[in-house]
Amino acid sequence: MTSMISRRRLLTGMAAALAAGPALAAAPEASLRPLARAPDLLIKSIPTVQTLVLESGLQGATSVAVAHVASDEILEDHAGMLNLPPASVAKALTAAYALEALGPEHRFATRLLATGEVSDDGILDGDLILAGGGDPTLDTDRLADLAAAMKAAGLREVRGRFLVWGGALPRLDEVDAQQPDHVGYNPAISGLNLNFNRVHFEWRRAGSDYSVTLDGRSAKYRPEVSMARMVVVARRGPIYTYREAEGRDDWTVAKSALGNGGARWLPVRQPELYAGEVFQTMAGAQGIRLKAPEKVDALPEATTEVSRIESDVLREILEDMLLYSTNITAEVVGLSATAARTGAVPESLAASAEEMNRWGREVLALDRMAFVDHSGLGDASRISAVDMVHALVRLRTRGTLKPILKDIPLQDDTRTPLPNSGVEIRAKTGTLNFVSGLAGFQTLPDGTELAFAIFSADLGRRAELTVEERERPPGGRTWNGRAKRLQQALLRRWSVVYGPV
Repeated sequence: MTSMISRRRLLTGMAAALAAGPALAAAPEASLRPLARAPDLLIKSIPTVQTLVLESGLQGATSVAVAHVASDEILEDHAGMLNLPPASVAKALTAAYALEALGPEHRFATRLLATGEVSDDGILDGDLILAGGGDPTLDTDRLADLAAAMKAAGLREVRGRFLVWGGALPRLDEVDAQQPDHVGYNPAISGLNLNFNRVHFEWRRAGSDYSVTLDGRSAKYRPEVSMARMVVVARRGPIYTYREAEGRDDWTVAKSALGNGGARWLPVRQPELYAGEVFQTMAGAQGIRLKAPEKVDALPEATTEVSRIESDVLREILEDMLLYSTNITAEVVGLSATAARTGAVPESLAASAEEMNRWGREVLALDRMAFVDHSGLGDASRISAVDMVHALVRLRTRGTLKPILKDIPLQDDTRTPLPNSGVEIRAKTGTLNFVSGLAGFQTLPDGTELAFAIFSADLGRRAELTVEERERPPGGRTWNGRAKRLQQALLRRWSVVYGPV
């Protein structure tokens, strides 16, 4: 027996799995493209794309398309030209956009600048500036490295101010205004970001009250911060409230929701001051005392670089972004790509997204691509399955996107991976409340390469959600499970229909 599942065994299992659903009252539509191997009775018994969509039990709309990469020929589609939200599938196009504008070897630099000379005995009689370069992966450990590099450069004392600057990118209070205030995946964004602009909130019961901490933790360090404050309040709801108070993030939390203890990440709304306070702590650990950070909008004309740290290369950053689907990374690299492409810092996230839409029209011939951000968090973004597939085929010739996409296992109807299927799937997932997407490349055992896109959305149900329901909406998990099962049913179908005889 070979290590790879035989085609007949996969066919038989698929035919049973795909035909297990209830029969339709009316005969299903025929596939939009005649099957290539009509004599094969097992293939004939496999439901069409339309049947799979109808029998999925998924409410809302679905747009599906699959094409041969070699020819860019659409093999099958269902509502293929229907524009739907891509959710985080948008990050695949953002990655391609950033790679083209910045280059795969691009690194983001975070610098320490001085407004005066450092004397021979290590005294700076001027200001020290922590200047962000848009690094979306900067964390507390790396700021500790920057503090150590500052000391190694000979700096021992700063007599002037300690300034923080994030003007390399536009200052955004959040990615999507429709999200709840407290979700960590919707933070503020600037050119100076730390720990994905999240602060770690932890609470423990202490008698009839609670002890709480807010810190900028990373792998090695857990510096507490004062720029974010949490107050436990005796109330039933809402669970969290937020307001900005004199450059500080002021939070309250309902005591009734805390239990005995726990932790979560909260978004940071003052990213420059957050990074500055953490760096102040790291500098103190090196014996260098800094004043409290002050935010500046522009860099002085004359500065001297004291030290710097650089990020990993962009290709590696994007691979992690696509694996973990980090919104802030997508927005920062998209904004940075727009700045490089136009030669100017974009005025807003919407303006940067429109520049990426323009790139899509010019480079990928996507006349109907309409994104409002780079991460897919905003549900007003739109693209169709057919357009996404054509974009993937055109990007495949560049050879940069497919290798950094996530491996997706082929699964059965219980979402259990099928071992030794011989099918490779590299794709990007996307999930919002009542929105689900999957798009990428499917390589069959004989080397046939397909590009596919599957977008589903129940926008009516999504629009009905209250703010309180948006983090864990009723029925959301069931709907998402059906969407994922439909995606796998389609992948199994294509593995058989377009696979080797």
